[in-house]
Amino acid sequence: MQQTLDRRSLIQGSASLGLLGLAGCATASSPAPATPKIQLAPIRASVNRLFDITVCLRPFRAQGPRLDAETVGHKLVVHNYGHGGSGWSLSWGSAHVVVGKAMQSSPKEIAVIGCGALGITAAITAQQAGAKVTIYARDMLPDTRSARATGSWTPDSRIALSDKVAPDFPALWEQMARISFHTYRRYLGLPGNPVEWTDRYYLSGGDHVGHHPPSPLEFASFSDRILDISPRSEELPPGSTPFPATSVVRHNTQMQFNIADYGHTLLSDFFAAGGKFVHAEFNTLGDVVKLNENVIINCPGYGARDLCKDESVVPVRGQIGWLIPQPEASYGLYWDGVSVLSRRDGIVMQVLDGGDMRGYNDTNETPDRGESEDAVGRIAALYAQMSAV
Repeated sequence: MQQTLDRRSLIQGSASLGLLGLAGCATASSPAPATPKIQLAPIRASVNRLFDITVCLRPFRAQGPRLDAETVGHKLVVHNYGHGGSGWSLSWGSAHVVVGKAMQSSPKEIAVIGCGALGITAAITAQQAGAKVTIYARDMLPDTRSARATGSWTPDSRIALSDKVAPDFPALWEQMARISFHTYRRYLGLPGNPVEWTDRYYLSGGDHVGHHPPSPLEFASFSDRILDISPRSEELPPGSTPFPATSVVRHNTQMQFNIADYGHTLLSDFFAAGGKFVHAEFNTLGDVVKLNENVIINCPGYGARDLCKDESVVPVRGQIGWLIPQPEASYGLYWDGVSVLSRRDGIVMQVLDGGDMRGYNDTNETPDRGESEDAVGRIAALYAQMSAV
């Protein structure tokens, strides 16, 4: 995620602070009314509320996602993988690109390999184009790596390296981002809130902010191309939030995906339109010749490294610690190298020290409890400061 500030110990604190940020009271010496503080329910940051730890490997490609087509045997295979940390965010736009290529011969049936963010959206888009679709995958969406994502609208997060993309890629990225954004509007306001807007607060300060070497890689940033659909951030006046007065606080509103609800909605839509799911594993891309369908959209995510023997796919490890949900705390924040986002299915906490290079080329999918407890401790320390004011 690209931010204007650098994103970035107590382990047991903060359970009973009550609502923070009550409005100030005017006095005789202050004729002008005090600016009301934004009221925020505190995050109950305690390891006792840490109920799960999940790890995801993002499939990064320096040149950007692979969206080309090739012939394998007598089958047309259209690739759709390598979106880094932007898989959910770009999924609908990417589906629009690859389904357009897949439908050029007007096939009646299409196979989709993979049931993650890219696979399920490509399958639904192909259905909307008039094809009968079968998804072939080892896992259904809830068990894929995509289900372990943070769930924020981050369309250029680790999407490519600035010096490796083709000259026409920025325009293609913009097309995918705009199509995805407008498609997500269809899911706003649905039961379960699969997609919604939430407030985010970016706080300066903390012991871990800025304590990492400069990135040896220059990750591409294209956010300036879609400023008209991206809510701007603003610096909030001192004292207008319950956060420590020593912090500079910036605020914006950002789209998020409640992946449990959203994934259920997508699968329901797919099956309601006649879609089929077949449990299957492919050892090599050549195995697709065994499928009945002659057109295949290949969406294996990080699995493309083995399936397609594509060593351009680099893993970027990301770990999330899950706290018990707090419906009253419907916001996100960034403090001391930790990202916090309140979702309907839990509060996700992620250490971001090291910026975009954190987890780069790390294939370890074993959860590290110490990392998540550290994240909880940093956030607990923040709320301890706030309760002491």
